Amino acid sequence: MLDFRHQTFISLCKIGSYTKTAEQLHITQPAVTQHIKYLEDLYQAKLFDYQGKVLTLTEQGQLLYEFATTVHTDSQQVKKVIAQAGSKHPLLSFGATRTIGEYVMPSILRCLLAQESDLHCSMLVANTQTLLGKMRDGEISFALLEGFFDKTQYGHRLFSREEFIAICSPQSSLARRRVKFSYLLNQRVILREEGSGSLKILDQELHKKNLTQHSFRRSLVVGNIHAIKELVAQGVGISFLYRAAVEKELAQGVLEEIDIIDFHLTREFNMVFLENSFHTPEYLQWFERFKELRGK
Repeated sequence: MLDFRHQTFISLCKIGSYTKTAEQLHITQPAVTQHIKYLEDLYQAKLFDYQGKVLTLTEQGQLLYEFATTVHTDSQQVKKVIAQAGSKHPLLSFGATRTIGEYVMPSILRCLLAQESDLHCSMLVANTQTLLGKMRDGEISFALLEGFFDKTQYGHRLFSREEFIAICSPQSSLARRRVKFSYLLNQRVILREEGSGSLKILDQELHKKNLTQHSFRRSLVVGNIHAIKELVAQGVGISFLYRAAVEKELAQGVLEEIDIIDFHLTREFNMVFLENSFHTPEYLQWFERFKELRGK
């Protein structure tokens, strides 16, 4: 367990300001300074640098932050374990990005709960950065991510490789024919909101082709996958989504995959957890269980 000075250190790392940290923790600014000075004396290392007016972690500070957040998260998980000790209703709390949470996990959870009817399960569906923050704060145990994350900072296991495809209405002139990517630029593209993993993937692929979102003739931003699929089916525009999110509609003929000559994109879905966590063996058991149940 961490003492209050380490908690102050973690808060300062996140906030980046002595004054705002003091306000959030309801202590004085000199108290924040004293806590950091105590830790620097304890570890015989400088933890922060000022570059201009920006507070940054030193290399030693970064190491302490990684250690402290892992210990903090583990301590939160231990509290949950102790609170659940002797309970007939075990608790599983994790996160998933939107495509995984809405289109991959429902069938897995259905099978899991059929096998373990007493399991209390909580799945938070949010974007990658939100889930990583919740994991560091100990609010969730691990996360299933479709987006980018720093693999040097987290433990992770490859859950699956998924195709990222272009879709259109069955009545579109793009349906059932092979086209070059440049042919799509005359279409209205329906995009996910800023911060979504899907949009970042598309932006990266566009960058490789020396293009941007603005290269399309028209665009529409929609922050809901169900709404995007409905709009595409009605012929409002084209879009780019994971195959896992549109498998049912493709099978039913409600949507069509656009056969693009020069666009073949596959991305990873990963299970992510804090590196060196005490609970890693437990997380890996859930990882294996999820992979097994996906095939059923």
